[in-house]
Amino acid sequence: MPYEWTSSHTAPETWELSLWPYRSLLRKDFVLFFGATALIVALPLVALLGSVALWGILPFFGLMLWGLWVAINTSYKRGEVLEVLRGTAEQVDLKRHNTDGSVQHWTANSYWASVHLHQTGGPVENYLTLRGGDREVEIGAFLDVDERLALYDEIKQALLSGPPKMG
Repeated sequence: MPYEWTSSHTAPETWELSLWPYRSLLRKDFVLFFGATALIVALPLVALLGSVALWGILPFFGLMLWGLWVAINTSYKRGEVLEVLRGTAEQVDLKRHNTDGSVQHWTANSYWASVHLHQTGGPVENYLTLRGGDREVEIGAFLDVDERLALYDEIKQALLSGPPKMG
């Protein structure tokens, strides 16, 4: 799952949850994917070598490669979101680092902080929110339905007794 629990070695009562969008194509694999795609699409062009028709098709080939490059880079840019939920006995903080470089921050007293799962009625199925004081904020918007459901139980446990035991 695209999230990770950590706890501080120096302050064992402090825990942290980092969430990020799932990446099916890593940056290092992008070069292989792009090269293989260009090669496969260019194979039919070999039959046109030396003909005038090649010059008619070549701009569209270049446009296709440019469009693929822009689409994948835009997808990567939109996926550069990071949410960090940090908790102590006194306070819970949520920081969302957005793609434009801005940071959204939410803080609540640990005693009053709670996590809520809206199975229906939210913008998506299994909509997750954190509530503390007079404010309610969304968490894990980029996770899929099952991941939000699993995360709900883990955050609930963390708010009550610390992060889930891993391993």
